[in-house]
Amino acid sequence: MTTSPKTSHALRAASALIALLGCAALNAQTSAKAAAPATLPASAPLMAASAPKPPVAAFDWREQYAYAIGVQAYLYLYPWSYMPEARWTRTATIEHKPNRFHHVRHLEDANKTSGGAPNNDALYSRAWLYVKDEPVILTVPAIKNRYYTMEIVDFMGDNFDYVGQRTTGDKAGHYAIAAKGWKGKLPAGVKLLQRSSTPWAFIMGRTFVQDAADLPNVHAIQDQYKITPLSQWGKATPAVITYPEIWKPLDRKTDPLAEWKTISRTLTEVPTDPQDAGLMKTFSQIGLVPGADIDALDASTKRGLARAAVDGFRIVAQGISTGHLQKKVNGWNYPPAAIGRPTPTRDWLFRAMQMLAGFVANDPEEAIYLNVALDESGKPLSGDQKYEVRFAPGGQPKVKAFWSITMYNPQFNLVANPINRFSLGDRSAMKPNADGSLTMYLQKDSPGPDKESNWLPTPNGRFLMFMRTYLPGPDLLAQTWQPPKIVRLDPQ
Repeated sequence: MTTSPKTSHALRAASALIALLGCAALNAQTSAKAAAPATLPASAPLMAASAPKPPVAAFDWREQYAYAIGVQAYLYLYPWSYMPEARWTRTATIEHKPNRFHHVRHLEDANKTSGGAPNNDALYSRAWLYVKDEPVILTVPAIKNRYYTMEIVDFMGDNFDYVGQRTTGDKAGHYAIAAKGWKGKLPAGVKLLQRSSTPWAFIMGRTFVQDAADLPNVHAIQDQYKITPLSQWGKATPAVITYPEIWKPLDRKTDPLAEWKTISRTLTEVPTDPQDAGLMKTFSQIGLVPGADIDALDASTKRGLARAAVDGFRIVAQGISTGHLQKKVNGWNYPPAAIGRPTPTRDWLFRAMQMLAGFVANDPEEAIYLNVALDESGKPLSGDQKYEVRFAPGGQPKVKAFWSITMYNPQFNLVANPINRFSLGDRSAMKPNADGSLTMYLQKDSPGPDKESNWLPTPNGRFLMFMRTYLPGPDLLAQTWQPPKIVRLDPQ
């Protein structure tokens, strides 16, 4: 999982939807009626005598109504807030232009401080795609004896297709990425992938790296990844294409309504699913429509929306941190079975959680990421303590590609340490125990020269870990494999 341009959101990482839309609307309407002048029936004195006394503090029904609907709107519309930031930050190195790759040329380390839980196993190749007007063609070279994948994601955070070792094999190929509704003819030798449901899409490429000495080999592969608009296919001198502006979202730190303004603008270029028209009609009652002038809303509504954005995010963040929808085994959390394709579940909290934790979450068939932030007794992992992780003989995860355990601080950044080691896995020169088991040592200081090969340094304070399993075996897919417990050595 890589998840996130929202650096300030890194650990603002929600337990559940807090109110049904219908109930919220009904309560707000009831409050509105109670506040409005009316002619009371003859039974009014009896009704008034039995009714609860109004609160001392003033009750602003418009603010409360905007808040009640706003929380629901925030959860549903979270992609329209998150993705513009992801699009802006991840096109910065290519002058905020779509349909071209940005290749990371080094293994990630502690110098990257923007969160997102980067891996230390592969080099990323990223590209934002604009496919509303015409398809683009992804070209990959023959890649023998090396794992790679091109995960292709729509604006909702749903994976709609893959190119790579698992799906298309190790041969060179050309693959067209088109929006739904496109009608046209592709050149010979170009295969049409599944359609994008949105005019914008994203490619997250990962090319496996054995070690630092292997980097030049991976660079040579990256240089052969190409994205070509259909209209420019086969042209020696491609024309310059004008694309819609990739604009910078407003800063939520200085404007409490920034996210709503971002959402309003994004809705004009990325419509919602037509089957969700009922939700959008409800949201329109508080002014949330495509292109809305948020600043022009009444003061009460703006106060309610500002509060809704804060609490909506808290719901999403705490849902992640508490393991909502995840299966807990020995303190580790398996991801939901629908990871990678949340929208078909119609679970908007799940979709928002996946996006915040890493919108490029892989399908389970491609990779399963287990995460852990608690030891075997349920206490938070902390660099103030020492821990052991022991794999029984033959108990390491069964994968067709690779596996690794990576250390992160609470901001989802890699942890600076004296030996520049950020992960351990099947490629690490770890020493097994005499009985064939394998023990990892998690602590700030060296466990001693004889154990340093199995040492994963921890930061000061709290930390968490991801276990990445690429091309997982049947027991991982069935979530029956038992990850090892995180054993605290000094339980006091």
